[in-house]
Amino acid sequence: MGEGTLGIDSSLSPLGERVARDGAFISRLGSGEGVKPVNPETTRPYCKRHSLGRTEAQIARSRELRRNETESEEVAWRLLRTFRFKGFKFRRQHQVGPYIVDFCCAQRRLIVELDGSVHAQPSQTRRDTHRDAELERMGYAIMRFPNGIVMEAPELFVRKVLDVAWSLPNAFTGEL
Repeated sequence: MGEGTLGIDSSLSPLGERVARDGAFISRLGSGEGVKPVNPETTRPYCKRHSLGRTEAQIARSRELRRNETESEEVAWRLLRTFRFKGFKFRRQHQVGPYIVDFCCAQRRLIVELDGSVHAQPSQTRRDTHRDAELERMGYAIMRFPNGIVMEAPELFVRKVLDVAWSLPNAFTGEL
């Protein structure tokens, strides 16, 4: 059997002698055998603020919206998560500029909004129009759907979102 310089049998290491020699061998037996201790003074502490463009209040609001999602948002999120296998990563209750959008695919700069009955009121329609114009100026494409389409015709919702997502260029590479 090949023993490394640390006296560890390298045949037991799934990665070979180099890993055992360098001291990165992690034993599945015992508590902490072969694991290097971490010095809390030299490691970077958890960063509570993730972006300079977002405030603590905006981050807290996004988290609150994710915790208290509507039934249609929950269904839409389950559907949109399956797009990862097609190469599209959606985020929910994501901050874009000063706004928090329902779903965002940053790769394609696509925003999907679900509208409940309150969005039919004239005052809310004006706000939505202004908000959509601002987001479009930032380079995003916005799709608005009534809550009912997600619940009643999920296949139609998926097909429409996928059609638009495939038609938009990749924001990072410029390719379609």
